[in-house]
Amino acid sequence: MTAPITLSVQHGVARVAMRDVAGRNMLGEAFVDALIDALGRAASDPEARVVVLEGLPDVFCAGAPPELLEALRAGRTAPADLTLPRILLDLPLPIISAMAGHAVGGGLCLGLCADMVLMARESRYGANFMDLGFTPGMGATALLEHALSPAVAHELLYTGELRRGDAFAGASGVNHVVPRAEVVPRAVDVALRIASKPRACVELLKRSLSLPRRRRYEAALTLETLMHTITFRRAPGAGADHAY
Repeated sequence: MTAPITLSVQHGVARVAMRDVAGRNMLGEAFVDALIDALGRAASDPEARVVVLEGLPDVFCAGAPPELLEALRAGRTAPADLTLPRILLDLPLPIISAMAGHAVGGGLCLGLCADMVLMARESRYGANFMDLGFTPGMGATALLEHALSPAVAHELLYTGELRRGDAFAGASGVNHVVPRAEVVPRAVDVALRIASKPRACVELLKRSLSLPRRRRYEAALTLETLMHTITFRRAPGAGADHAY
C-alpha cells in the first residue's frame, strides 16, 4: 500500500508528495499528521534548503473530509485547532507548492500557504466554503488576498466559484501558471536554484519575508473563528457533501 505522504531529499530539494489516491488527498486527521511529520523531517534534514509540496497529477488537495466538517459544526473540533497553515508558514525552509491538480477549499488554502505558488492552466481552483453553508476558514480570507487581488479574492470567497488556472496568470501572488505536465518540473527547477544558496541565509530570508503573511494569517484566523462560531449556531444543518 502506498504511503499517503512521501519524502525524498536530493540536491538540497526536499520533495513532499501527497499520494492518497483513494482519499483525493483530503485533509483527514491521519493524512494531516503524516504531512506534518514529513514537513518536520524535511526541515530537520541538514541537506535540505527548500521544500516542494506536490499532489496527485489530477488533484492537489480536495480539502477536508465530511467527518471533519461535521466535527466543526458539532463543536467537537474548534476552527482554531486547524493549524496546518501555521505550520507551513512557520517552517524554517521556503515551500514551493506545485499545484498541478485541482485544489478546492482547504486544499487551495494549503497550496497558498507556500512561499511560491505554481498552478496548472487546465486545473481548477476555488474556495467553496460558502457553497457548504458557512464562512471561510483556515486563514482563507488572508491567504487568497495575498495570492490574488483583494477584489478577485473577495469574489471567489463570496461565490465559491472554481476557476481554471489560466485565469490566475499574472496574479501578484502566483509565480507560474503553466500546462499541468510542466508544473512539477518547473517547481523543481526553481527549487534547485534556491538549493544552491547557504541554508542559514535561506532560513533568515524565509523568516523575514513570511512575517507579514504570518501576522495576517493569525489575525484572519481570529476573525474566521468568530464567524464560524456565529455561523454554526445559526445554520446547524448545512450540507457536508463537499470538500472543505
